[in-house]
This record gives sequence, C-alpha cells and structure tokens, in this order.
Amino acid sequence: MRAVRAVLAALFLLLALPAFAVQPDEVLPDPALEARARVLSQELRCMVCQNQSIDDSDAPLARDLRILVRDRLKAGDSDSQVLDFLVARYGEFVLMRPVFSWRNALLWGAPVLVLVLGGVVAWVGMRRRREAAPATPLTSEEEARVARLLAEKGPQD
Repeated sequence: MRAVRAVLAALFLLLALPAFAVQPDEVLPDPALEARARVLSQELRCMVCQNQSIDDSDAPLARDLRILVRDRLKAGDSDSQVLDFLVARYGEFVLMRPVFSWRNALLWGAPVLVLVLGGVVAWVGMRRRREAAPATPLTSEEEARVARLLAEKGPQD
C-alpha cells in the first residue's frame, strides 16, 4: 500500500512540473543552437497568453515565434540581435523582463513612490495625533455616573 502511495505521489509531482510546448519538429539538430533557442524562448512573452513564455505556450503565435527565433539563430544572429528584432516587431511587451528606460521609468518607480507616499501620510497622521490636545479628565459628576453604571451592570464573565 505504501508503494502505491509513493508511486501516485511521484506521478502527481511529475504532473506539477511545467510542460514545455516545443514540438519535436521545432527542435534544432545543433544542441548548442537549440539550447540558445530555449533560453531565448523563456525570455519572450506569448502575445496571446501574456502570462507564459513562448517556451511554455501552446498558442499558434507562440509556435510561430519559436520557429522565428530558431530561424534567426540558424541565420547567424546573436541572442541580442534576435531579441532586438522581436522588440522592434512587437514592442517591449514581448520581453518577459522589460529593460529599464525613461519610457517605462514610472512603471518601475511607481511601487517605490506609493511606499514613500504612504509613509509620509502615516508620519503626518501620527504627528497630528500626538499634537492633538490631551483628553480632559472626567469631572466628579462624570466619575460618579461611570461608577454607578459599572455597579448596576455587575461583574463580567
């Protein structure tokens, strides 16, 4: 029974691994070029799926992009030339990790700006709270009324 459970657990773990969408007819015969193609494919976003790389996506456009990457590598392009070609064709959105530039500086800096702004708002709020007038003590009449209310209510469980 333990062996069956172990085999089932192993199968479930294998199913949890990411499935690569690269088809056998796409694989290059040169292992070095294929390794470069796989690395590049993991850095490129599927324009249909948007949350997957073209290496992981089964979409027809992802297949076309994988073939395009391999064609460019076979033609002798460097990795950066392939990426530059695809960015020129599809925009920076095709990159899984966009590069920092002045065009997207706000996108990269927005989380920091929000944290700084939140810190300033919290600091000002706490400072105002400290500067607020201290609570005035209860008058003797108010103290007597509180004591009466507490005595009427009785002890709490």
